Amino acid sequence: MIVRILILLVLCVPPLCAQTADNVLVVMNQASRDSIQTGLYYAEKRGIPKSNVIAVRTTEGETVSREDFDRQIAAPIGTYLTRQGAQDRILYIVLARGIPLRIEGSGGPTGTAAGVDSELALLYRRLTGEQVRSEGPVPNPYFLGDAPLEEAKQFRHAEHDIYLVSRLDGYNLEETRGLIDRGAAPSREGKILLDAKGTPDQKGDVWLKAAADRLAALGMGDRVVLEETAEALTATGRALGYYSWGSNDPAVRRRRLDFDFAPGALAGTFAGADGRTFAESDRPWSLAEAEGPPTLAADFIRGGVTGVGAHVAEPFLEGTVRPDILFPAYVSGFNLVESFYLATPYLGWQTVIVGDPLSAPFRTGSLAAAEIDRGLDPQTELPADFGPRRLKTLSARAYSSQGIHPETTRLTILADARMQRQDRAGAIQALEEAVARDERLAAPRLLLAGLYETAGEHDKAIALYRRLLELAPDNAVVLNNLAFALAVRKNDLEEALPMAEKAYALSKQNPSVADTLGWIHHLMGQNDRAVELLEEAVRGQSRNAELHLHFAIVSAETGDTLAAEVALQRALEIDPKLEQREEVRKLRLKLQPAP
Repeated sequence: MIVRILILLVLCVPPLCAQTADNVLVVMNQASRDSIQTGLYYAEKRGIPKSNVIAVRTTEGETVSREDFDRQIAAPIGTYLTRQGAQDRILYIVLARGIPLRIEGSGGPTGTAAGVDSELALLYRRLTGEQVRSEGPVPNPYFLGDAPLEEAKQFRHAEHDIYLVSRLDGYNLEETRGLIDRGAAPSREGKILLDAKGTPDQKGDVWLKAAADRLAALGMGDRVVLEETAEALTATGRALGYYSWGSNDPAVRRRRLDFDFAPGALAGTFAGADGRTFAESDRPWSLAEAEGPPTLAADFIRGGVTGVGAHVAEPFLEGTVRPDILFPAYVSGFNLVESFYLATPYLGWQTVIVGDPLSAPFRTGSLAAAEIDRGLDPQTELPADFGPRRLKTLSARAYSSQGIHPETTRLTILADARMQRQDRAGAIQALEEAVARDERLAAPRLLLAGLYETAGEHDKAIALYRRLLELAPDNAVVLNNLAFALAVRKNDLEEALPMAEKAYALSKQNPSVADTLGWIHHLMGQNDRAVELLEEAVRGQSRNAELHLHFAIVSAETGDTLAAEVALQRALEIDPKLEQREEVRKLRLKLQPAP
């Protein structure tokens, strides 16, 4: 069979809502019942469109390998965003309980271990084609740092090439649902509790004091309780916020704090690894008796908090969430997740934010829909903010490595975008212009040849494959596709067979290539060899209906009726449209029992 080159970039959809449910993507884990229930509960509670709710399949454990993160989590989310043309429209990615917490790797300031959420925040940047390092932290472009709060803006991709990622989690499903309910009905009432540890020259205490000062400047001084001594903070009444050193403060000796948290309350600590698990802990409540770093962010959720900033591993103090930005941003109208990310220095690092991005009790106004999803970039026909970034990144790389002109790169990106809109004629036009500009382009030629095949222009496809073979005589895909085209379209089996055999050897028995070689043997009447190859093909690619159909046809030729019937049934289960094919009708007639 022909090996297709698929480059998924964009399926254009019109802009809808403004910083609402339409800007949220919910991601669930198919392997986790809790994850599915959490995601669906949140989506219904918040009115998330069904098209914005997806499921990946990954481990139910809290740790995932870097390879599995890329393949099982990041790649499916990236594919969704690309197919929907939603790179700009989606601002927030919400992970439902049951998605892994951390990516395994080395530790230390330049280690490769990271939080899944923090790494996923960089997905937008990666989709543009930019290479992002996995070693150590990456500066967060949305981090406010030392800038005044007046410079902070509601999040959108026009300024920032990241996603804001949070999760919905807790010790159990019931507590996770409670978190969601509180986020949907947040309060503005309550005090902000800030517990320093009596070290006024240490950065953490400096930030806590700065938080109190900034809140006072915003007219909320009477709602701030700042404990600057070495004593643990005690307070009564409702609390809308809490920040401390956690178990790093010798005065804090209880895991659970008996504060009355209002719906919408935010919390966090400077304690490292406080987000290391959301599994129920059987350790004692007294910190003095606990082993290891005892502070756990899930305890805040159990205590009634609505948003928590935590860390899956040691972030070092400079990498923790800054309370002097978090609380002033929140009470100034930023939503829960914006507030945390404005206060988070690094991405690709250890931070995990728990809470609902739509929770915004102090919000007074939102961006217009057209300010978030600004239509299409005319040069690439990709989303207006995403398209120019991708063009710039890929153009620079192609020019630097191969001397390819930026206009040629633009045409290939344009072709990809048109293909995703099923505009094959437009894609062919763009690719023809691209390959006419540069004879060296192998991938666009291969893509163009595939489009010619689909359009029934087989002579053009064969001519392109021959030209590609001159440029890359050992390219298994080119050899395979040319062999298939010659055998099936031209009945030139003598020329096709050695090409298919070479492709099979080079590809190390790729299932699609095995299918091509097997089918050529079938056309030559060598069905015993054909059935061996086709059986190998269906074992290697069990979800490919075309391979099952080929195996069924050849099995029938060898007299193995049962194998033919079973393979045909499987092919039609995968793709019922095959029933309309002429070869299926002929195969059914052949399989009918003799009268």
